[in-house]
Amino acid sequence: MHLNWKVIFNILSILVLFNGLFMLLGLPIAFLHHTEGGGMHGMGGFWELFIPGALSTVLGILVWRSTKENNRRLGKRDGYLIVSLGWVLMSLTGALPYWLLGGQFEDMSCAIFEAVSGYTTTGASILTDIEAQPKAILFWRSMTHWIGGMGIIVLAIAILPLLGIGGMQLFVAEAPGPTADKLHPRITETAKRLWLIYVSITFVEMIILMFCGLGWFDAITHSFSTVSTGGFSTQNASLAAYGPLVHYVVTLFMFICGANFALIYFGIKGNLKKVWQNEEFRAYLGLVLGVTIIATLVVFWNDPQRVNVGAEEAFRDSLFQVVAVVTTTGFVTENFAAWGPFLKVIFFLLMFVGASAGSTAGGVKIVRHLIIFKSGILEFKRQLHPSAIVPVRLNKRAVKSNITLNVLAFFLIYMIIFCFGCLVLGATGLYDFETILGAVATSLGNVGPGLGAVDPVSNFAHFPWFLKLFLSFLMLLGRLELFTILILFTPYFWRKS
Repeated sequence: MHLNWKVIFNILSILVLFNGLFMLLGLPIAFLHHTEGGGMHGMGGFWELFIPGALSTVLGILVWRSTKENNRRLGKRDGYLIVSLGWVLMSLTGALPYWLLGGQFEDMSCAIFEAVSGYTTTGASILTDIEAQPKAILFWRSMTHWIGGMGIIVLAIAILPLLGIGGMQLFVAEAPGPTADKLHPRITETAKRLWLIYVSITFVEMIILMFCGLGWFDAITHSFSTVSTGGFSTQNASLAAYGPLVHYVVTLFMFICGANFALIYFGIKGNLKKVWQNEEFRAYLGLVLGVTIIATLVVFWNDPQRVNVGAEEAFRDSLFQVVAVVTTTGFVTENFAAWGPFLKVIFFLLMFVGASAGSTAGGVKIVRHLIIFKSGILEFKRQLHPSAIVPVRLNKRAVKSNITLNVLAFFLIYMIIFCFGCLVLGATGLYDFETILGAVATSLGNVGPGLGAVDPVSNFAHFPWFLKLFLSFLMLLGRLELFTILILFTPYFWRKS
């Protein structure tokens, strides 16, 4: 099967066009805050957004027009290539505003790292002084989270039928988790409903945060980062800059957006029974509550005088950080790395969990862990009854053997890549063991904060340019669930059939 290069370039041009239009949305903020400076003529980030935004828009239109007359059939290989190249193109064009700004983005590797971290909703940053950046750039920074959270590919799927292109292959390549729940028989209707839910949750959180005392700018940017489970903040202290009420609101929305969006849809429709019957959701809720209780007790009892940390504060900080790490959001109210070795190990392990499949979260995903656990338990039964056919069951349904094999292969490859990443960082001799583990785990899992020199109160500015690019590659691998990118490096993908 040949790749349909014309349709590939046609869809890629649409993604670049969307990316350019999203950049231009930050121009009004640059006008409102034009006195804050910026890298080019002190216009508050106006030119840094206008130039790449306009170029991306014009280039997208020109390529789209020149490739729109073609065979519209889209194969599975085309879908994988479009998604992989689309994310790379978005990251490169999205990095241009940072590069033009200069300052703390001293070279292109810093700009690319920040952009990839944004689109993949990782939330890791090279910025040492966030509040010194123009507000228009901070808006774009949070916007990259919001674009990448639901995936601009899903947005494209919603309009592809208008262009005569089917979007199923794109959705298969883009959708997180071992299964892609469809809310409607037509994939485009599914994409539209997903985006409607996504936009609605963002708007609701923004309004609530404004009632909690945040200004409209901080409410918008933090809503973008929360709903996408990204973690970029406009404050150097992250969410620690705000009060308890904001912490609880953001915790709630992080938890909601760490759930499968199909379940959110059923919950909105009033079908709460279907939500509760979902095994992954129950495991997700149980994990958060269980680890929160453990963390609360450790944090509270480690303060002998009960003066520095009260019970409510210990619970709030523990709940916030557990939800932030499980959902791979990466917001910070306290440095969990300073809570002692026991909790440090727990939070490190949480970086490999992830929230629900079909959510905006990164990581391995809870449903995969459930399938692996159940498959492992059933091996004991198979040892006693080798002739028996004992399928893995999830939500009272037998899981197809090919899905179980896919999950096992995914986890094995995930751990191989994690080990390889640790070896690469270790080979440089620049970092200690804890920093190496934390940097690779948080990048591959799209978590944000790590351990050691990249703990919740540190950043990635000290990494050399080649490691910034390497960690950026790990972020893309994690966000696109490994196979979407790795399949391009196999001979099977390029072999004609």
